[in-house]
Amino acid sequence: MEKDELLVMYGDDPEAMARRIAGEARLADLIGQRGKRIGLKPNLVAAKTADQGATTHPEIVRGLAGYLKEQGFTRLTIMEGSWVGDDTDKAFARCGYTALAAEEGLELVNLQKDRFEVRGCKGMDIAICAQALKVDFMINIPVLKGHCQTLLTCALKNNKGVIPDREKRRFHTLGLHKPIAHLNTAARNDFVLVDGICGDLEFEEGGNPVPAGRIFASRDPVLCDAWAASLLGYDAGAVPYIGLAEQLGVGSADVKQARIRELNRCSEGAAFPLPRGKERRFSRFIREDKACSACYAALVSALSRMDYACAEPVCIGQGFKGKTGALGVGRCTAGFAASSGGCPPTAAEVLGFLTGRGK
Repeated sequence: MEKDELLVMYGDDPEAMARRIAGEARLADLIGQRGKRIGLKPNLVAAKTADQGATTHPEIVRGLAGYLKEQGFTRLTIMEGSWVGDDTDKAFARCGYTALAAEEGLELVNLQKDRFEVRGCKGMDIAICAQALKVDFMINIPVLKGHCQTLLTCALKNNKGVIPDREKRRFHTLGLHKPIAHLNTAARNDFVLVDGICGDLEFEEGGNPVPAGRIFASRDPVLCDAWAASLLGYDAGAVPYIGLAEQLGVGSADVKQARIRELNRCSEGAAFPLPRGKERRFSRFIREDKACSACYAALVSALSRMDYACAEPVCIGQGFKGKTGALGVGRCTAGFAASSGGCPPTAAEVLGFLTGRGK
């Protein structure tokens, strides 16, 4: 897998999806020597199960661990430090990682209890947990979700989990964006596998998950986050730490030059379930017929970015193939008078399409 690639897979079996995407990325070859110590860094911001849209599905980590062990890697360590005020050990237990580590024979490290070392991060000194610095290869496994202060949290911001609580507090006093960018000049991002199964669109603590049935991988955390922003309906420029990290040489935010390789079709993934939580408020504007999760999630994400009200509903889903109508989203509504296209479209594309109609 090259640094300008994004590998994408759709479905409802996170463990199998993680194994497949690791194989397609030739992850074993990227790591190299089998004796290396490999860090597995999920997002366990709080003691909440993954179905609430805040934490990494343990099945993804199980799939990665299974692949790596089959390839001869044995030094695997799950490591995380939850946000200030929450207990990482409780998060490990509640989120299924204590059981996972025991079943798979993995080391489990609570970074809230770890010592730290101060490292120079291109103009900013930052304390980083010692265990995170010791790994030879770090696999960053964030959740794609919204954030109440930075709009987005994905690969770059997930590395806040490798700094001590005192540093997390300082990051907030500094406004988050600048220190997050500088942190990633020293924190490792050797491989990123994003949990986009059902992240919350707006809040990092979850509570209103929107199923998208997607995971994706990258070797460039900046490129990863720039594309992730589009999936939530944002331009990368709306999330300052993405551009700052690019300026510091962490990676490239040029999504237009990225090679996006889908390992299967969106339609092969899970169908979107009945609306729940916040997306219910948009259901009266939507006519859905056999919609794929990723496509429906793009529409819900776009609607959440705008104060949307319309006399004509937006049609979406495979049930509209070959049919005509007024307004549709996705390739399946290509026969409509106005359609966004895309299979699936990003939320940014849907947002541009819907807002452009009002001009």
